[in-house]
Amino acid sequence: MEMISTLGPLLLMFVLFYFLLIRPQQKRQKAVQQMQNDLKKGDKIVTIGGLHGFVDAIDEGKVVIKCGDGSRLTYDRAAIREVTEASAGGDMLAKS
Repeated sequence: MEMISTLGPLLLMFVLFYFLLIRPQQKRQKAVQQMQNDLKKGDKIVTIGGLHGFVDAIDEGKVVIKCGDGSRLTYDRAAIREVTEASAGGDMLAKS
């Protein structure tokens, strides 16, 4: 009985940490990974460095971003923080 009363609070603390810290972080990582995999030409994006632009081309692990002044910069796909505006048919633009 003493063993259960000693390990009980530790086990409870681990379960709380899992549901309050670990699990939400894993969900956020999955969402970011899914967003980076779903990138398409024409999406308006923001990088982790704060660069705003449009996706001009996509390679396996790299993205070419077209900035407001017309310059094109190459970034790793992992550097994309968020998609602020999804393109309406980015695949159709690429084919036409």
